[in-house]
Amino acid sequence: MIQRKLIHQLRAWRLREKRKPLIIRGARQVGKTTLVNYFGKEFTHFIGLNLELSKDKEVFERFSDVKLLVQALFLREGVPANQPDILLFIDEIQASPKAIQMLRYFKEELSEIHVIAAGSLLEHALGSVESFPVGRVEYLMMHPISFDEYLAAANPVAKDIFNQVPIPDFAHQTLLDLFHEYAIIGGLPEVVANFLPNKDFTSLVPIYESLVQSFKDDVKKYAKNENEARILRHIIETAPYEADKRVTLHNFGNSEYRSREVGEAMRSLELAGLLSLIYPTTATELPALPDLKKSPRLQLLDTGLMNYQAGLQQEMLGIQDLSQLYRGRIVQHLVTQEIISTKYHPSFKPMFWVRERSDSQAEVDLAYPFRAKLFPVEVKAGKDGKLRSLHQFMDRCPHPFAVRFHANYFKKVEIATVEGKPFYLMNLPYYLASKIEEYMDLLLA
Repeated sequence: MIQRKLIHQLRAWRLREKRKPLIIRGARQVGKTTLVNYFGKEFTHFIGLNLELSKDKEVFERFSDVKLLVQALFLREGVPANQPDILLFIDEIQASPKAIQMLRYFKEELSEIHVIAAGSLLEHALGSVESFPVGRVEYLMMHPISFDEYLAAANPVAKDIFNQVPIPDFAHQTLLDLFHEYAIIGGLPEVVANFLPNKDFTSLVPIYESLVQSFKDDVKKYAKNENEARILRHIIETAPYEADKRVTLHNFGNSEYRSREVGEAMRSLELAGLLSLIYPTTATELPALPDLKKSPRLQLLDTGLMNYQAGLQQEMLGIQDLSQLYRGRIVQHLVTQEIISTKYHPSFKPMFWVRERSDSQAEVDLAYPFRAKLFPVEVKAGKDGKLRSLHQFMDRCPHPFAVRFHANYFKKVEIATVEGKPFYLMNLPYYLASKIEEYMDLLLA
């Protein structure tokens, strides 16, 4: 069992006095079912249902009274009545719209029972459920395994040192090597679990192939028609070649598909959790809104799966600086994935910064809100990154703090923009992306 950080969120939810039924959201194959089954061992009684099984779905179809439904489940599972410590897990809940609707009654009539729901392609089902229990459920987002979760399984000693802020210099090369290893394979649980015992990259090929095929097979479950299904499969196949760069929807992936067709398909894939469109902002201070009229950047579910589909994994073996590979897009994509992994609520949407004029263009990899400030975050190669765009951001923002991820040691320096504004630049090795807020606190201290 690879320990997932989300378990701490589940334990906090369990202890809340005004707890609501919890829906765990996230793409398929990120480990939702495994995590909840593991969490269930901490309860006196655990009832796990899979609504893709007719015997479990039938219970929700047969009963409209939630108390009778629970009594029937207790009887079937041999759980004594009036037990105070029960977790009911409703997996693949998208298979029964009625079950989704009934979540409200668990809150209103049986709040003493802990209820968690999850499901592949759940996002598509949520939008079509009549009488959705708005305000009577809460959500947590689950992502692929992050680097610090990978460390806990691959090298617990390194994980302990990774948690020190600031990171000691002597640990840098070991952590960098482990991060490169993680960058190649990614964070999908089945991949990580099969890789760690022997660290055999070739053994992962059938797993990647199975994952890609399962995502393509899912298309028929939510495509509106056969034409949309073809577009969805096309995007799944070609998106790895377009990831982490600004994309044009018209003719996406060298196709003849129109912008509107691709846009609708992209939104469906966002609901499935397979990709997200990251939009730019032109703001240099909060509040900062994304500009949906400008070209977005494409972020895929998992960097390792992207590497496999794009045929890059062999090229990555032995590389010393990931910023030198694929024009820096691999590590930029992974840093963004790592930052996303720290967010457990669906409202978080990453942004990047642009300044677009006829005489000049500027773009900063991420614009990150933290402690009432909007931080520019760049992912650049070693000592050679010129940071011209970051300088333009700093000349326009009201504070003197910026962050750069690179392959070198942690270092905080005071420098000045081309126009002469002094500011503090925190250089972080890119394996610390998931620790960004802890280091921002250090920067502000």
